[in-house]
Amino acid sequence: MTMTGCNFVGSKEVGVGVGKSFKGVNAATGEAMEPAFWQASESEIDAAARLAEGAFGVMNSQAGRAAGGPGSPEKKAGFLRAIAEELEAIGGAMSERITLETGLPAARNAGELGRTTGQLRQFAKLVEEGWWVDGRIEHADLERKPAAKPDLRRMLFGIGPVAVFGASNFPQAFSVAGGDTASALAAGCPVVIKAHPAHPGVSEMTFRAMLAAAKKTGMPEGIVSMVQGVDPSVSISLVKHPAICAVGFTGSLRAGRALMDAAASRPVPIPVYAEMGSINPLFILPGAMAERGAKLAEGLKTSVTMGVGQFCTKPGVVVAMEGAGSEAFVGQLEKLLADAPAGVMLTPNIARAFHEGRQRLTQTAGVKRCTPNKQDGGGTAATQGAATLFVTTAERFVSDHVLREELFGPSTVVVLAKDAGQMEKVAGVLEGQLTAGVHAAGDEAKQFAGLVDVLTRKAGRVLFNGFPTGVEVNHAMQHGGPYPATSDGRSTSVGTAAIARFARPVAFQDCPEELLPEELKEGNPRGVRRLVDGKWE
Repeated sequence: MTMTGCNFVGSKEVGVGVGKSFKGVNAATGEAMEPAFWQASESEIDAAARLAEGAFGVMNSQAGRAAGGPGSPEKKAGFLRAIAEELEAIGGAMSERITLETGLPAARNAGELGRTTGQLRQFAKLVEEGWWVDGRIEHADLERKPAAKPDLRRMLFGIGPVAVFGASNFPQAFSVAGGDTASALAAGCPVVIKAHPAHPGVSEMTFRAMLAAAKKTGMPEGIVSMVQGVDPSVSISLVKHPAICAVGFTGSLRAGRALMDAAASRPVPIPVYAEMGSINPLFILPGAMAERGAKLAEGLKTSVTMGVGQFCTKPGVVVAMEGAGSEAFVGQLEKLLADAPAGVMLTPNIARAFHEGRQRLTQTAGVKRCTPNKQDGGGTAATQGAATLFVTTAERFVSDHVLREELFGPSTVVVLAKDAGQMEKVAGVLEGQLTAGVHAAGDEAKQFAGLVDVLTRKAGRVLFNGFPTGVEVNHAMQHGGPYPATSDGRSTSVGTAAIARFARPVAFQDCPEELLPEELKEGNPRGVRRLVDGKWE
């Protein structure tokens, strides 16, 4: 597939040879790669957002939502499935470019492609089933005293054009055609995508597949657009554009906060759904440590080093009690991590930040580094990350905020507590988390109900006897937690519930039947599940 480095205003290719350019970087070598990609101008961002606004009007008009219209459930579902098919058709070529731009191996790329296409098809099925609109009907009661009861019918509609920001660590599943894009399109919202500069070539390849799908299924011009750029000004301009109604983002706290502040400063503020990182603490209770400490060390090693530690759900802190086999556990984990091969990190900048953060922890008082620094010894390239283990005490963890900051890469900190009270103190000082885990033996977790209560307040997903790096994509998944893990802990960026981020409720009072959406008409022509006069039908 040919890459031109252009920006896309709908299907129109713009910007080549104009303004600032940049190149993708080979993750393993740090060398720049062809072609050049051209940073979007203010006028191109404006044109993309305006075109999306027009497409939203087409999709969500009564004609657009009617049977056969581009905003109808069958057409939206067809578009999502067509994107999945187009991505599968270029999977091999795309995988080669992904490996160059991110260092991710072919097997990982194949798995991520499956997740990406799977969630596209899952949202297509959701759109067809229709229950996501949460239809609610209260029939009129004209005889009610002292005042008649009006007829009220309520459901969710797409919120408007959405700005989606690609993530560095998932060039498929959380990027151009990833979960944010899939859920926004399912809600009937056109998308303007800001490609991540760490994988601009993959982004262009993915977007061209989306354009092909849009053309095949008769979507309106502007249903998708994409802009490139390395300067923060591109992102801020997109978020501040008056046509943009919501934002989906996965990345760092610093970048996420900048987008949140920009959205809040607009004359009309908009929601930003930002997933910004987490240390995902795991608490190993004494019974579990005594019963299966060796097995837990092996599982933790796999979880910490998966994807070179660059998952947002990597367990960055492990809390255990002194005694009960914890010394043997730390010793085995040290050996497992020391023997783990180093891996190419997503970008040279991410690798540099990992090395610097690891050195900062090494120099922190009260922290013991247990694994050798292969990079400092010259045994590993600067673009790679080697697994690293740190050990500290609960007292030190509670008193030093540095130990509670995310270190993006293959490292973890074991925190040793004297008793259950110290475990709860450790949990109490944590900020908002995507996940928190508890390993227990038998019914041991009941003895630590207070700890579980604290973790439930701190995290979006509390898991038992497992590791957090496996994220199912289904109706029940919650991938989002209290700030700063995400900007809004009431939402999720994974699973079908993600569609609610890009929808808003509208109620129709005493509306003529012919003007009602299909989902709210009396005969329920679409056959969707609805709450009618307080009962689900």
